[in-house]
Amino acid sequence: MPSPTPPPDGIEARRQQWARELPDLDTTGMAILGRMRWLTLAARPRIEAVFTGHGLDTGEFDVLATLLRSGPPYRLRPTELFRSLMISSGGLTDRLARLADAGLVLRTPSEHDARSLLVQLTKEGRRRAEAALREDMATESRLLAGLDEGELAALAKLLGKLALQFEAAET
Repeated sequence: MPSPTPPPDGIEARRQQWARELPDLDTTGMAILGRMRWLTLAARPRIEAVFTGHGLDTGEFDVLATLLRSGPPYRLRPTELFRSLMISSGGLTDRLARLADAGLVLRTPSEHDARSLLVQLTKEGRRRAEAALREDMATESRLLAGLDEGELAALAKLLGKLALQFEAAET
């Protein structure tokens, strides 16, 4: 006996409605990008709760994580940070001030340019960034638990291919 067909998700229900109203309309983009948007919106509160539990907001975590993944000595120029984070220099300045006030980053003079300051993780910043990242990855793994290893690998590969296409279109 064949297994029952699962009910359509919200995106598929919308596609079926559009198929009735505009049968000639290709809604494949909605099937992919609509679901990606919905999944992102559904996952965000759970991920943000992880950061909040570590006394951070998403933007602050992004700064700490960028410094952490840069490797020892966990120090970057502000321009390297805001390019990596794709935010304005003003937005970065506000984040850095909050993180410095919390003792998570230090502003240290550059050895090569006396006019510039480098941003460096403190020990507490590194500890908190790593703890938040580990908990975030565990949360994301739980969110993806409905897929097996092969499905996860295939999905990651396809999304990577799509991301490269989007990046190429921006240049």
